[in-house]
Order: sequence, then C-alpha cells, then structure tokens
Amino acid sequence: MTLDPADTAELAELLQFLAGWLTTHHTPLDASLRAFVGNDAYGAQHLRADLDRFTFLLGGNDGEQLFGLLQRQRATRRPRRPDKPKPPPTVIAH
Repeated sequence: MTLDPADTAELAELLQFLAGWLTTHHTPLDASLRAFVGNDAYGAQHLRADLDRFTFLLGGNDGEQLFGLLQRQRATRRPRRPDKPKPPPTVIAH
C-alpha cells in the first residue's frame, strides 16, 4: 500500500493526537478501553505504545516516545546480581 506523503503526515498527526489524549485522560479511558476489549491484558498503556509505534513507522516522530519508554523501563528494573565467582579448580597432587 502506498500513501500520499500528505496523507501519511495527517495520519501521523492523528495518532499523536490520540496518544496525547490517552496520556491526559488515562484513568477514565483505561477503564473504558478495558471494558470495551473485555480483557485486562490490553489497556491504555498498551494502546499508547501501539500508537507511538505506528507514528514512528509513518515517520511522524523520531521514536523518542517509543524508545525512550523502553529505556525508562529498563532503567527501573532491578539490577542483576553479579554471578558468584567460581572457585579455582582443585589440584590433586599425586
């Protein structure tokens, strides 16, 4: 499918508008979306991530919203515990 560049830009702007709306009115929209979907596994945060991804794929942004979110999620994870050092091999004298 080929989109006219003007249509692509307009679609990207619409996706950004919807993502902004979701951010501003997150709580009531999240409850409404979960009721509409019928499953708690897909909420406003997931829809926002999908909108950011589609906007990025259309060239509507530089991916900061999408990739910045991933970096923030990684930064908030608990750090991995370092592996315990392995003891030196036992040498048996004959």
